[in-house]
Amino acid sequence: MAGQSGPFEPLVRCIRVLFPACFFALSGCVSVVSLFTAGFAEDLGDAILDNPDIEMVQDGAPTFLLLVDALLAKSPDNPTLLLQSSRLNSAYAAAFVSDPERVKYLSTKALTDAARAVCLSLKDACGLRTRPFDDYQKWLVRRRLGEVPELYQFASSWAGWIQAHGDDFVAIAELGKVKALMERVVELDETYDSGGPHLYIGVFETLLPPSLGGRPEVGRAHFERAIAISGGRHLMTKVMYADQYARLVFDRDLHDKLLNEVVSADPNVPGLTLINTVAQRRARELLESADAYF
Repeated sequence: MAGQSGPFEPLVRCIRVLFPACFFALSGCVSVVSLFTAGFAEDLGDAILDNPDIEMVQDGAPTFLLLVDALLAKSPDNPTLLLQSSRLNSAYAAAFVSDPERVKYLSTKALTDAARAVCLSLKDACGLRTRPFDDYQKWLVRRRLGEVPELYQFASSWAGWIQAHGDDFVAIAELGKVKALMERVVELDETYDSGGPHLYIGVFETLLPPSLGGRPEVGRAHFERAIAISGGRHLMTKVMYADQYARLVFDRDLHDKLLNEVVSADPNVPGLTLINTVAQRRARELLESADAYF
């Protein structure tokens, strides 16, 4: 990336100046790195998620994931750094990894980091995955608005882990806790992550047809609320609405309308550019396969 400007340039400059000396020479740099890690990780996550060049991010992301691992080795109890690690591993697995075993590994890492961040930063928050459901619900009731970033990343990485382990009934059994957690996030701040909590619940409610316990119309309401919150700028919401709901109920008109809106939209939105670009790629794939599906 020598000579290249753009969203990664501040990060590249920091790496060139600080990290060769700190990691390979002076132990005194450890304190500098400790202060630097959280802000760097946040900038790193923002730079990746704001970059529209899918191939560049795909090629470069593994290096940055390894860098975050190195930072965590220096500051293993930094909740902000753990959350950013979870965020980056989740995003990389969802956007670029197709091998099921690698997806399982990355989703497990993302969930482990998020769970540790929650344990370190929120009161009485350790061991939530194995806590009895009644006690777990009582814990959820005590959650507050300022805890939404931790709760949301924990819930989203947990959902990704369950999806990656969809062949494991023990993993699937945890879905009820994830859904309850995301519903609490909706109660606290439904607008977080451009309506992301509603998007996840929409997916949860459309995983199964009504005959098997699914609630597609409830899911539809959550998809539409998510679209309204983002003003239609979170393009993956429309893709998931088409894929999860429109295909489930065999609504071809809605399916094609949503996906054509995605394809024709401007993907460049702060914080959403990469996922919007991925959404456009997925929308084209779904449109191409629509004749065979409907």
